[in-house]
Amino acid sequence: MKLITIPDLKAMIRQVGIDAFLQQTLNALEDAFEHWHEFSKSPRHATHYPQGVIELMPCANRDFYSFKYVNGHPKNTQQGRLSVTAVGLLAETDSGYPLMISEMTLLTAIRTAATGALGAKHLARPESHRLAIIGTGAQAEFQLMAMQPLFPITQVTFYDPDPQAMAKFARNLTGKVDLIACTSIEQAVAEADIVITATAAKKHNQLITTDMLKPGTHINGMGGDCPGKTELDPELLTQCKIVVEYLPQSREEGEIQLMKELPVYAELWELVCGQKPGRENSEELTLFDCVGFALEDYAVLRQVYQLASDLGIGEEVELVPSLDNPKDLYGFLMSP
Repeated sequence: MKLITIPDLKAMIRQVGIDAFLQQTLNALEDAFEHWHEFSKSPRHATHYPQGVIELMPCANRDFYSFKYVNGHPKNTQQGRLSVTAVGLLAETDSGYPLMISEMTLLTAIRTAATGALGAKHLARPESHRLAIIGTGAQAEFQLMAMQPLFPITQVTFYDPDPQAMAKFARNLTGKVDLIACTSIEQAVAEADIVITATAAKKHNQLITTDMLKPGTHINGMGGDCPGKTELDPELLTQCKIVVEYLPQSREEGEIQLMKELPVYAELWELVCGQKPGRENSEELTLFDCVGFALEDYAVLRQVYQLASDLGIGEEVELVPSLDNPKDLYGFLMSP
């Protein structure tokens, strides 16, 4: 079985290039959503604690089974620890044997950004060039980098209540685009064509209201991803064309959790497959209510497994015993 560690993934991305890796992730996601009906799907299994949540996210088709272990502990950063960490597994279904265990903290940031870009591809105006990012934590840079190949982004306005997070964001992206640090959410989103919300606080926030946005704005709501955690004014939702990943999960975890009877226009696969149009005019407000779905983890794990095989990256580790007699597990254990 292959083991993909943090150094392995960094080596892989150095060889491929971060821009190419993001594009490959977007392609893998698009392919997975195009084959939506071939997958066994379910909402993630979540165990909630006062301090955070721990989740298992399974997904499978006829050939492969995957799952991700992931947590969400917003207060971790106060102790210098990550809010989100993750590990993933990919197995073959013919035998049930695991093929790969991989780090997924970095991969979750990458696949989340690519999923947001895929949603925006169908819902934002193609000429969108002003991007606003609310929340400049661990995933913010990836969000911008995934958008840049799809839209002529010339300006990024950004806001975070943590000045150090804003300084980090500006430092990492200096020279890549015109960056404007803002002193409020209102200032950041006022002229934006695309707005990304990626905050961590687990509570019902109302960060953005309808009056803050110009007509035709697209919103990627990325931070509302569990019960009790939202980012947008519910009244704004009533003005938006809403697209989700997997409705049974989004009803419990997304921006729409507070308005369970609110009509949802489509699941993302319907736009990817051309069953429904995305944006239909330049004036409508659109929202991709993106909570993160296991199909996305499946897609990036398959991508990494193929790349690791092609590039010879990753260590082969013995986590499943190889027996001459598969019925003699005890004899194997006691042998030299």
